[in-house]
Amino acid sequence: MAFETAISGLNAATTQLDIASNNIANVNTNGFKQSRAEFSDIFTGSNLGVSSLAVSRGVRTAAINQQFDQGNIKSTNNNFDLAISGGGFFMLDDDGGTVYSRAGAFGVDRSGFVTNSASQKLMAFQVDAAGLPAGTPLPLQIDTSDVAPNASSSVMVGVNLRAAAPTIPLPFDPTVAGSYTNSSSMTFYDSLGNSHDGVLYFVKTAPNTYATHLLLDGTEVTPSAGGTITFGTDGKIATPATGQIAYAPTTVAGAADMNLTLNYAGGTPTTQYGDTYSVNALDQDGYSTGRLATISIDETGRVFARYTNGQSRLQGQVALANFANSQGLRQAGNNAWVETFASGIPLVGTGGSARLGVIQSGALEDSNVNLTEELVKLIMAQRNFQANAQVIQTEDSVTQSLINMR
Repeated sequence: MAFETAISGLNAATTQLDIASNNIANVNTNGFKQSRAEFSDIFTGSNLGVSSLAVSRGVRTAAINQQFDQGNIKSTNNNFDLAISGGGFFMLDDDGGTVYSRAGAFGVDRSGFVTNSASQKLMAFQVDAAGLPAGTPLPLQIDTSDVAPNASSSVMVGVNLRAAAPTIPLPFDPTVAGSYTNSSSMTFYDSLGNSHDGVLYFVKTAPNTYATHLLLDGTEVTPSAGGTITFGTDGKIATPATGQIAYAPTTVAGAADMNLTLNYAGGTPTTQYGDTYSVNALDQDGYSTGRLATISIDETGRVFARYTNGQSRLQGQVALANFANSQGLRQAGNNAWVETFASGIPLVGTGGSARLGVIQSGALEDSNVNLTEELVKLIMAQRNFQANAQVIQTEDSVTQSLINMR
């Protein structure tokens, strides 16, 4: 009967209207993926198959599939806003279960966990001493505690001492300018994070020979085994062979003794060339107490906490997951999906690896709904509905004519 065929057409048109209206409603939903209806015709068959003279009995909704193509990525001012450029999903802990999402609007709750508006926690790998991801993903928790101070111990000194500088005949006296050749100042830190002013003096006592003097807060620190540097004819350090000068423990009131070693042969070694005196490196490993200043996330998902003392610490690495059949995922609401047998098991990794996209911090992925296309579908669904309603009216007229026959 044409009635049944037209009714199936009305149902299909209604389904198309529902899908288009849902897509339009979510045109501004971050990470939303549009749905698409797939229809198939209906034939009445038998064990011998469908007759060549059979007429289709209408249409049915075969599937409603989501389209996981990339949405536009827009910039924001929040470092915890994350967007995936490419394939993959964020892994979220939802009260012990795992859901997957493309919506990356995150923030930090009072316990330091990175969560979304539904209180689902972003999952990340822990990192080992080498900064590599290890173990299974866990909820990412930002450590907001202060960084403990670190006492200065190793200092890299890279300067160039002028080869043509005259020898100094006067005994060394930091208050007399003519008693030393050159000097450089730096800051040291004790075990409590307190800063101390240090000044390093160079005194040319003979050709290719310099005596060094280190003053800490105005008091000279005694070297453990002499503080003289000699240079070869190539301008490079000849002695000490290691290029290092160690100093006796220095007492600091209220803090642990400072044990300093100056390395003149480090990454940027000290030289004696014909150029002027220049300071190329003065790096020491001490620092004061630091408070959390900013959080930054790179394209592979590594989460760095940066502190007011210039230090940074790796907090973890955001975990991403992909599936052999993304369309097999089941919608769970709140822009999230859960795995099913049809989707396959999650393939977990980090940004930029395998088939996983890279992560953009300070950005969000827009809905992939094309509003113009959805409005056209809406008009088409309306026309289909009207046409099937007209079929019912026509069939009603035919039936009425049969009833009225005498």
